[in-house]
Amino acid sequence: MSASQNATKVGFVGIGNMGQPMSGHLVNAGWNLAIYDTDAGKAEAFAASSKCVKVDSLAELGKRSEVIVLMLPDGGIVRRVALGDEGQGDHLLLGLKSGSTIIDMSSSAPIGTRELGSLLQKREIGMLDAPVSGGVPGAIAATLAIMVGGDSRLAEHFDPLLEAMGRRFHIGPLGSGHAVKVLNNYVSAAGLAAAAEALLVAERFGVDGNVLVDVLNASTGRNNSTEKKFKQYILNRAYNSGFSLDLMVKDLKLAMEVARACDVPAELGHSCLRLWEDAQSWTGSNADHTEFARFVIDGGPPRAAEVKG
Repeated sequence: MSASQNATKVGFVGIGNMGQPMSGHLVNAGWNLAIYDTDAGKAEAFAASSKCVKVDSLAELGKRSEVIVLMLPDGGIVRRVALGDEGQGDHLLLGLKSGSTIIDMSSSAPIGTRELGSLLQKREIGMLDAPVSGGVPGAIAATLAIMVGGDSRLAEHFDPLLEAMGRRFHIGPLGSGHAVKVLNNYVSAAGLAAAAEALLVAERFGVDGNVLVDVLNASTGRNNSTEKKFKQYILNRAYNSGFSLDLMVKDLKLAMEVARACDVPAELGHSCLRLWEDAQSWTGSNADHTEFARFVIDGGPPRAAEVKG
């Protein structure tokens, strides 16, 4: 039997750029939702506008929820939210009952997800990993690609909940959703890097960047970045896609960790990671990930080497 809007109490942690529209879709679909965020003012404002419940602690959220969705920056934060720091401080397990479930929709380390799942299982608490792709626009439009890892029966049970936020793909056992997510972001990062370098070459050769992007999008070189990022965020120098460069570097590192664990050299992947780390050094913290193109076009690897050196 699947979870239902009328019978299932849902908690949501992380009302940020992604979490706010995602939790909004759950409210609009009729789910009984309570939210928590470390920014109490933001949570209060969202709760008032969306008519859901805002709680003041993770323990309280755990106590009132049968399933809790997490949309957080990384797996370390996910672990602290679930278990606390060595069991100390406010955390979900202070309130969660046996038989409840945690769904981690963050980009977390796949191996860490399996470790957390094992610890939760000892408390008779289920876990699914369900990271997403599609960025803020996909979150707003409820068109996210949701990569679900974990027990197939548990995934099926909560499929109606996830359906409110996007298209679901059951990947395999726990952790496999997170593995596919970081591998997807590796391919995405490589595509953006290749297109940015091609743009620099084209412009120095005298070709208008808009023309290059049009041709790429009509040809075999097209990818998500050429279709949805270059004209929208890069050529106009807006650089405001809503996904940070720091998070892209984090996901690239996780992808290479998975590659190492699977004994795959991933030479292109490691080169891609180094280039994105150079961009991170050049742009500084809190840059949008589309600023990688600004690094290539305005700064370039030589300047990044000077910053590092």
